[in-house]
Amino acid sequence: MTRTPDLFCQTAPQLGNQFDDDRMLRSLLERRFGDAMDRVRPQLREMGELAGGSLYRMQLEDRGNDPVLTGWDAWGQRVDRIELSPLWRRAAVIAAESGLIATAYEQQWGPLSRSLQFALVYLFHPSSDVYTCPLAMTDGAARTLLDSGNQALIEQAVPRLISRDPAFAWTSGQWMTEATGGSDVGGSETRAIRNDDGGWRLHGRKWFTSAATSEIALTLARPEGNPSGGRGLALFYVETRDASGRLNGIEVCRLKDKLGTRKVPTAELLLHGCPARLVGDTANGVRDIVPMLEMTRTWNSVCAIATMRRGMALARDYARRRIAFGKALSQQPLHLDTLAWLQARTEAAFHLCFYLVDLIGRREDGELGELAAAELRLLTSLTKLTTGREAVAVISEVIESFGGAGYVEDTGLPMLLRDAQVLPIWEGTTNVLSLDLLRALSATGGAEPLLSLTARCRTVCTDARLVEAAALAEISVRRAAEWYQQRQQDDDRDRLEAGARRLALLLGQATGLALLCEHAQWALDREQDARPAEAAARLAAHGLGRLYETPAAASAALAMDEPAS
Repeated sequence: MTRTPDLFCQTAPQLGNQFDDDRMLRSLLERRFGDAMDRVRPQLREMGELAGGSLYRMQLEDRGNDPVLTGWDAWGQRVDRIELSPLWRRAAVIAAESGLIATAYEQQWGPLSRSLQFALVYLFHPSSDVYTCPLAMTDGAARTLLDSGNQALIEQAVPRLISRDPAFAWTSGQWMTEATGGSDVGGSETRAIRNDDGGWRLHGRKWFTSAATSEIALTLARPEGNPSGGRGLALFYVETRDASGRLNGIEVCRLKDKLGTRKVPTAELLLHGCPARLVGDTANGVRDIVPMLEMTRTWNSVCAIATMRRGMALARDYARRRIAFGKALSQQPLHLDTLAWLQARTEAAFHLCFYLVDLIGRREDGELGELAAAELRLLTSLTKLTTGREAVAVISEVIESFGGAGYVEDTGLPMLLRDAQVLPIWEGTTNVLSLDLLRALSATGGAEPLLSLTARCRTVCTDARLVEAAALAEISVRRAAEWYQQRQQDDDRDRLEAGARRLALLLGQATGLALLCEHAQWALDREQDARPAEAAARLAAHGLGRLYETPAAASAALAMDEPAS
């Protein structure tokens, strides 16, 4: 046999401890926890070791193990059994034992409990094959039930939703999407029929239910006799299986064949008299489920920045290993400039997201004042839409930085981009959240809370580069606020809605830059680290978004490729 000469084989990118290697996260937590950091560091390092070690290796080995639906057993009995991947089964145990839900509700760290929880989630997410999906809905369900004041449901479900015992813990689904619309839930066709004993039965089709293996779900349905639209919906609690373990009036039609998040068992369900219990009133269910949406949108934001950070970690390691044109990519000026730009965007998104996390922690600890409450109302949608779009843009560039290897499935890299694409879609698309921002601006009287926030960030800056960058952020928010106020005064709803996306992205990018500047000054003063300041200066030099308008008729003609009327 002729021996093939030794050929070059490129070494794969490697990950180390994802906490130890994450300057952004360590610096932010040092700033927030101060002297208490030594007490939380061990659990963060443990999760960082898992995320960059055994869990990451298992993720690569588990590639292609999608969930499998078995509708019938060998004897013709309907079973609708969904088999999960080995990684998902392992992730469920890690999530419970590590307190990825419990940490927030045990309140050991008061207003910082959410910061610790989401730091752990941020480390865990990129190696979990999006097991964070059921965790997000579980957190949202726990928060929703607690806020509802329904004591019977609180006692029955919340201890399981927040448990650290994998054998006792439950996860929750969130059944809202129907064929009539995703974000437009007011068109829901699911009917709720009251039993003679006062209970309820649900009938309808849920077109897209993520994490269909969860033990419970919160879902919207319309009680018979209620009016159409969102106000006629009520919020219901469902336990998916009966005492014998059989599905409770639920039929699994199929698992969705999705672009990404393929490990998430997303199903289309038919409800045939599924037993349910009211969470609140027999109407206004959309209002009652708001705590769920606030929480899942925050999880979405955290997962977005975690994905960006994972992409950057792999790209940096690869740049040190890959030789091209006689030297490592890490020594090529253009490659370095590209990675620096991606890192700058990642840092601004990171600080925007963890400021939102801080607001949630303060609210749950009872420390949130009126101004901060207005910031929270504005930033929930703003952060989600900004980080979701940034994640897709950054990860697309990361994939390109690997050249052809980034396009090859068994490197595990394409999965990053496929999974990132769900982030601007889940829990409200960019357009839907831009319209929600308009409602939030109306409720808070305009963008004054964000003006106040960016001004506070600017006033703490003393480094010349940071003063200039923070001033740009503040000016941009002011310009956006004036644009909004003028459209409000003109009572021109069409122009306001047409520009809502540009308005939202400008506000999100500017607020992220301001918060990055604030932390960069702290890092200069306390850690003598100039890298966050360089990130802020780079973003400022690039500039922020523009507000512009075109006539509605011209926009319609171009959008639909039809002659102007």
